[in-house]
Amino acid sequence: MRIGFIGLGRMGAGMAGRLLDAGHTLAVYNRTAQRAEKLRERGAVVAETPEAAARGAEVVFTMLADDPAVEHIVFAADGILAAMVNSAVHVSASTISVALARRLIAAHARAGHRFISAPVFGRPDAAAAGRLFVVAAGQDETIAFVQPLFDAIGQRTYRMGTDPSNANLVKLSGNFMLFAAIEALAESFALIRKAGVDVAAYKDLLTSSLFNAPVYHTYGDLLVSAKDEQAGFTAALAFKDVRLAIAAAESLQVPMPVASLVHDAFVTALARGYESRDQAVLGRVAAENAGVRV
Repeated sequence: MRIGFIGLGRMGAGMAGRLLDAGHTLAVYNRTAQRAEKLRERGAVVAETPEAAARGAEVVFTMLADDPAVEHIVFAADGILAAMVNSAVHVSASTISVALARRLIAAHARAGHRFISAPVFGRPDAAAAGRLFVVAAGQDETIAFVQPLFDAIGQRTYRMGTDPSNANLVKLSGNFMLFAAIEALAESFALIRKAGVDVAAYKDLLTSSLFNAPVYHTYGDLLVSAKDEQAGFTAALAFKDVRLAIAAAESLQVPMPVASLVHDAFVTALARGYESRDQAVLGRVAAENAGVRV
C-alpha cells in the first residue's frame, strides 16, 4: 500500500519502521528532517513537505504531539488536506482533543476523503516491536481497509464505533487512568522511602500480589530507579493529555476530581523544570514534596 507517514518522533519512527517491514511503500515527513534519514536507509522516500508525503498516497498517517501540530499539518497551505486524493484515508494516531477530531471529520468529508481516529497505547519500545494497542473508530469498511496496517504496528485493534472522535475520548480516558496510577504509586513510594523501607522490596510485593499489571511493573521500576531523564512519554505531553481529558469531561458535564489532582501534580513537575523528563517524574515530585531525595 502507498502510505504517507508524518511525524517521526519517539512513537512515529517505530510505527513507520513496522510499516516498511511489512512491505508497504512509504513517503515520510518530519519537521526535523534528520529523523527521517534512518528510514531513508530502509527504503522510505523522504518528503520535503507534508503535501509531498500525502500526494498519491492511499493512506496518510499522522503521529504528532498535539492539536496545533495536527492542525498545521492538515490545514496549512502545504498540508495534507489539499494534497490527498479522493477517497484516500487519513489515519490520525495522535492523541488530540475530541473537538479537533470532530473538525477533522467534517473537513475530510467535505474534501471527499475518509477519516479514522486510531490513537495507540504503548511506549516507544512497543512501537518499534509492533506491540502497540490500537484504538480505532470510523466507518467499518474504512477500518477494514486499513486493518493490515494496524496489524503491522499493533498486537490488537480495539474498535470503538463509527464516530472517530470516540477513539480520541477513549485514549484520553485511558491516559488519565495511567497518570492516576502513576500518581498513586508516586505517593506510596514517597511514604515508603521516608520511612526507610526498601522500595525495591515494596515494588516486588505490589507487582507480585495486588497490582500484577504492566503499568505497575513498568512505572514501579522507573520509580525505584528514579531514572526519569530518558523519556518514553514526557511530563509536558502528559500534562497536555490530562488537560484534554478534563476539557472533554467538562463538555459532557462529568466531574473528574482525580484528574484535577493529577493535573496539579504535572503543573508542579513543569514548574520545577521537569517538562522533558518521563511522566514517571511524578515519583520525584512526590518524594520532593515529602522532603525525600531520590
